[in-house]
Amino acid sequence: MSKYVTAAEAVKVVKSGDRVYVQAAAATPSVLTRALTERAAELKSVEICHLHTEGDALYANPELSESFHVNSFFIGANVRHTLKAGNGSYTPVFLSELPLLFRKNVLPLDVVFIHVSPPDSHGYCSLGTSVEATVAAIENATIVIAQVNKNMPRTFGDGILHVSEIDYLVEVDVPIYAHDVVAFTKEEEKIGEYIASLIEDKSTLQMGIGSIPNAALSKLTNHKDLGLHTEMFSDGVIDLIESDVINCNYKAVSRGRVLATFLMGSKRLYDFVNDNPFIEMKESSFVNDTAKIRKNHKMVAINSAIEVDLTGQVCADSIGAKMYSGVGGQMDFIRGASLSQGGKAIIALPSITKKGESRIVPYLKQGAGVVTTRAHVHYVITENGIADLYGKTLKQRAAEMVKIAHPMHQEEVERAYFEFRNSI
Repeated sequence: MSKYVTAAEAVKVVKSGDRVYVQAAAATPSVLTRALTERAAELKSVEICHLHTEGDALYANPELSESFHVNSFFIGANVRHTLKAGNGSYTPVFLSELPLLFRKNVLPLDVVFIHVSPPDSHGYCSLGTSVEATVAAIENATIVIAQVNKNMPRTFGDGILHVSEIDYLVEVDVPIYAHDVVAFTKEEEKIGEYIASLIEDKSTLQMGIGSIPNAALSKLTNHKDLGLHTEMFSDGVIDLIESDVINCNYKAVSRGRVLATFLMGSKRLYDFVNDNPFIEMKESSFVNDTAKIRKNHKMVAINSAIEVDLTGQVCADSIGAKMYSGVGGQMDFIRGASLSQGGKAIIALPSITKKGESRIVPYLKQGAGVVTTRAHVHYVITENGIADLYGKTLKQRAAEMVKIAHPMHQEEVERAYFEFRNSI
């Protein structure tokens, strides 16, 4: 009997009360989630859990709250409204540990929706752009449903699975979710220059998606023998790989290969990684393992934040008490880089918001979460300079941080900090 069925037929296996894991990011299997949403009237209390996903999350409509509840391990814009509406929850977890929630049966899975390349002549598919916790989900779910797409690039590593591991196959022909490269601002370019000034030849890099990572990468064209061991990457690395700036020759883990757990970018990126043995996609429990990250000498972790206080506490997942994103892998890499021989842990962010509010603050907003503690950060960078916090006292840290705040906020931020501390 053929495993190939329609999306509507495949999702009939989902029952009321089931927990469904959905593959993340560019690999979001939206054909399957839409088909499941169409069954809303038949279902009660189905929990849909995932990291950041792309596209319309129709199941997250508050009007369907009796049918579906969203459990986010990292909150994307498409489901952010669910926390306030009451049809969604947030589970804080390091990306390195998410697979363990499934393997330890802390969160038993009934069904997993995945998005794969067509099987090759030997019957093997690829999870393509996103491995993260999906391998653990496949191993522990009762039923595996795959959206099979000829547009999904074939990548090497942990994401190779045989059709025998899949219960239902749904053939689709849809584009992979893509993001074109966005030009960076003058402020972001300056931040990129400061980041690049700290990166030595033969360093191994971790950085994410966005204008600041791309700005930093654009300033590395004269560097030599860089490596990439990163949670995710985007288009900014392609030119550096093709020009042999990033060759991964001096990495300790997966030497000679780029190592990541998911990727997202333009079609150029997906074409670049397709069938490319230089790109190795591994589960997040491996890629984000601090013990492995620290093995890379000169490991440089570059992460962002919503706000940072004058002592170096980093809030990266909430705006005050309002949850915005998630813990993700920031601490995994910040800690790994801190422990690496010659490593550097960097937080980079513009000094002000689009509304002109300072992101370098005397103290975090009420209810804000500390994703990275003041003891872990080495450097904080804005367009105004580099604050070197490593080994500094609280008073010395405050002086460093004030220097990188926006000039129109420096005096106010410094005064508020010392007034608050002296009042304790």
